[in-house]
Formats: sequence, structure tokens, C-alpha cells
Amino acid sequence: MQSAEDWLVESLRLYQDFHAFDLSGATRVLEWMGDKGVFVAGYELLTKNEILHLILPLRLSVKENQGLFPERDFKVCHGGISDTSVFDLKHVPDTRLLVTSGLPGCYLKVWQIAEDRDVIQATDTIAVHEKEGSLWSRMAVFSSMAPGILHGVRLSGLRIVDLESQKTSYSSGVSDGEELSSLQVLDADTFAFCGTSGRLGIVDIRQKWAPVENLGPNPESGGERWCAEVRDRGQGPGSCIASLASNGQLRLLDPRNLCHPVSSAQCPVSTPSPDPDLLRVTWAPRLDNCLAISGFDGTVQIYDVTSWDGQRSQVKPLFTHRGHIFLDETKMETAPLVTTHTWHPCKPRTLLSAASDASLHVWDWVDLQTAC
Repeated sequence: MQSAEDWLVESLRLYQDFHAFDLSGATRVLEWMGDKGVFVAGYELLTKNEILHLILPLRLSVKENQGLFPERDFKVCHGGISDTSVFDLKHVPDTRLLVTSGLPGCYLKVWQIAEDRDVIQATDTIAVHEKEGSLWSRMAVFSSMAPGILHGVRLSGLRIVDLESQKTSYSSGVSDGEELSSLQVLDADTFAFCGTSGRLGIVDIRQKWAPVENLGPNPESGGERWCAEVRDRGQGPGSCIASLASNGQLRLLDPRNLCHPVSSAQCPVSTPSPDPDLLRVTWAPRLDNCLAISGFDGTVQIYDVTSWDGQRSQVKPLFTHRGHIFLDETKMETAPLVTTHTWHPCKPRTLLSAASDASLHVWDWVDLQTAC
């Protein structure tokens, strides 16, 4: 097994840039505000949790590597306190509004980022009609002239609520009990959903509920839980959906035909995800055909999907970030679990990742294969 000392030596070759930070508590949230600020939030139950707006160190904000900078740490720009856990947080583009979801899941909370002070204040709540105990609402933002929050625990409870008037502008109107794992707004009129069973659909809100969707759970899924993300046309040669299972199976689908995957691969994960709510698959915004996955262990794996050549084939990652494991060997009895990751919106190979030990890493990986 590779030692921490060996990894540290190898990291000089593997990373263009690497920064490690410790938060006051672990986060499942990494939400961008522009390309220099990011939100984190605690998710502990039955206690108060911080919501922080952090500004990246200057070294990570410039377009080119211009040498040494005096500020090498994050700067806290704004902060607030939530009485509940924060499992998800969305920034409403072009506003100072945030929306959070967590447990107890009986409502969403709306926050305002102060202009003249360094505080994030709770301003309102949005009722959640499904009272599901241990379940919480998935969210996505329609950022139009009147911003709306799309949210739901199950397909039956999906609705869009206007953030200003609190009126419901759209609801699914069905009794479908499919539990949701992710929601994603695609444009002003459409959104995508993924159910925990692997069910995928694309919905046009201009008409009654009639989603373009697959026929149901994959019969070969074996009870696995799934999440998904859609790559838009600006992120690659065409729209594509990546769907990730808790056993490491990864499927690529054309949104025009969700019944038959374009390709399917088995990622070499060390173990099935111990917490499927932490599963995450993300498309690189500045690299064609590259995506990242996490939620299985203390790593983040990056893949170039153009190298996939069949159905359920074994694939190797282009790069694996193992820093959360090796930099915390003496801190915890068990290895930390990556809780979330996100790509930098402008720097092609820069990612942020957070783990259960409250570590936060910013890393720019070197593509040794020059494959994408």
C-alpha cells in the first residue's frame, strides 16, 4: 500500500497546484458565486451549523501562475448560522439570495447576503408539502426575471415556487412516489430529474406532466442507488447525461433516447458507496468529455469518456485525487469519505473537494496521458 511519504513525493509530479485547508466542520456543499467565491455549510444534526462565503486565495483567482502571493488561505467574506443541517445550498444567479435544504425537511430556508455587512441572514422559509422524516428536498434554480426554486422529495411533490411571491408556478400533479436523488435546470423551460432507482426524465414545464424518460429502473441495477448530471452543449460536443450507481456503474445516455445507454462502464471503486446521498458525478465545464465522480471513499476520480469502448467494460480513471486519505492518516481511525466536489468554472483542471474530516482541498491535476 502506498505510504503518505511516497504520495507526497509523487504529488510533485501529479499536481500543477495543490492547497489543503481545514474547515470548522465538514460540508456537503460547494456552491460557486462567480469564479472566486464559494459557499460551504455544515450538516450536523441537532446543532447549529455555519454557512460561509469564502473567497479563494489570490493565487487561485488569477488566470496565470504569477509567482508567490501573500494570501494563501481562504478569506471569510460572509457568514451565517443555520439552526438545521444543510445538505444542499443553491445561489440564485445575479442576486444575493441563497436557498438551503436539509433536515428536518419540512421547509426550505431563504437567505440574504448582506451588502454592507459580513452576514448571511435568514429571510424566509418555503414550505415542503412532503413530511418524510429522514428525507430532504432536492433543489435546482430557475434563474429568470422572477427566480423560482424547483424542489421535491419525490416526483409527486415536485413544484416550482416563485422566491418573491411564494406562489407555486408549476407542480407535477402526479401521485408517483419515486424518490429523487438530483434535479437540474437545463434552460428557461426544462429540467431533468434522476430518481434513486436510476429513473431519468426531462420535463417541459410549458405543458402538463409528460416527461421524456426511461422506462424505469435498470433491471440489472440490483437495488443500487443512482445520481446523474446532464452535460449541456457548452460543455462538450453535445448534450449527454452521466448516471452513476452506488456500486460504481456509470452510464452515458443521449437525452433524446433515455431507454438505451450510449455506453456503460464499471469504475474501479474500492467499495460500494457507504452513503449514497454523497454520490456525485460532474461534467468538466472546460474540458471536452471529462467527468469526475466521488462518494465511494476518500478519493475523487476523473475519467475521459472518449476512451470507453463498450457496455459494462472496466475502465481506468485518467486521474485519482487521494489527498484526503494521505494528508489525514494520523487524524482519524478510519479514512475520510469525500462528501462533495466541484470543478472550477474557469480553470480547466482545477477542482475543489471536501471530506468528512472537514478538510477542503483545491487541486489542479496534471494530465499525464494528455488525453483530453
